Amino acid sequence: MPALNTTTTGLDEVAWFAPGRIEVLGKHTDYAGGRSLLAAVDRGVTVRAERRDQRGVSARSSSLEGDITLAAGIDPQLPPGHWGGYLQAAIERLTLNFGELAGAHLEVTSTLPLASGMSSSSALIVGLSMALAELNGLPETEVWQAAITDRIDLAGYLACVENGMTFKNLEGHRGVGTFGGSEDHTGMLCTQPHMLGQFSFCPIRHERDLPFPDDLSFAVMVSGVSAEKTGAARDLYNRASLATREIVQRWNESTGSNEVVIADVLAGGDDAADRLRALVADDDYLSKRLHQFLEESTRIVPAAGDAFVAGDWQGFGAMVDESQKLSQTDLGNQVPETVSLAAQARELGALAASAFGAGFGGSVWALVPTSGADEFAAAWLERHRAAHPEAGLRATSITTRPGDPAKRLD
Repeated sequence: MPALNTTTTGLDEVAWFAPGRIEVLGKHTDYAGGRSLLAAVDRGVTVRAERRDQRGVSARSSSLEGDITLAAGIDPQLPPGHWGGYLQAAIERLTLNFGELAGAHLEVTSTLPLASGMSSSSALIVGLSMALAELNGLPETEVWQAAITDRIDLAGYLACVENGMTFKNLEGHRGVGTFGGSEDHTGMLCTQPHMLGQFSFCPIRHERDLPFPDDLSFAVMVSGVSAEKTGAARDLYNRASLATREIVQRWNESTGSNEVVIADVLAGGDDAADRLRALVADDDYLSKRLHQFLEESTRIVPAAGDAFVAGDWQGFGAMVDESQKLSQTDLGNQVPETVSLAAQARELGALAASAFGAGFGGSVWALVPTSGADEFAAAWLERHRAAHPEAGLRATSITTRPGDPAKRLD
């Protein structure tokens, strides 16, 4: 697990890099206490912060839209989905939990494709929050040190900055409007280079690291269908999250329990899964949502991890294929473009391929030999453009391997 490595005094200037992440497996499992298999990538968001004698925080970005000036307690009236909303969430939460922030100017750059499923939004939260925290010396405060002792805690807290929930004794704020978990932030902060990390959630637990073979890489195809977490897409994303809460609510009402996530229910006994299935049998969506969670978290992720460690690529690919199918039939977060991209990658010889992220657009990863990764990506893009001309015009591809977690830049 990477060390926390934060400063002990406030700085006049600081810069943080927050990578994007690939969710290899673990589709919509984290906020229900399930498992995920994650990797940081070698692209991300860089935030450079400078202390200024001014009120509020000004920010400029050459790769994102618009220059802005924001302050705690003042509604910036930004349009939905504007990157400044993530900065506002960070300012509000840090101010609420630690007191008034010093004036600052931020320069934000990104090498991540936006709304691609590689979690540029969470990378923004991580980079912005850490730059502001270190600029203000927050990691040296008793309040911070009582709640945030390592990178696991930090990932949990920054997830709560985004989703608005309370973290330990650090009071929640409204966040950015999505009811997500801490998978993205964990992948960005707690993974190792050249490794996949297996984690479970609620609370975050590091289960194991899986060495990533030197001769393999990820080809990632950005489908051309934006995976925005705003408007109707945000409602669909939140539906998947809220369904898990309803499943637990039915359990609590039936048993008099006070469980919070599905994983807590399952820990209560060997028959808990069957009892849950019976409780949601009258609702087709809840039944499918529960089935997808149980299969993905309790069977597919561990089995795929075992196959990956053993170099059993046929077994690994079969587990990933099951996950992809369940995302289409039960989770319901795929679009035709991501469905066909996963199938095309397998037809082209990928060891495994899957859509990832929130869904409803975004990207698909394919595990391929490093020596032919660029050629594979080019052939894949050609097939995608032939199958989906409109989205294909916007599609892009990258090749990557598991990279460094978020870090302060010297």
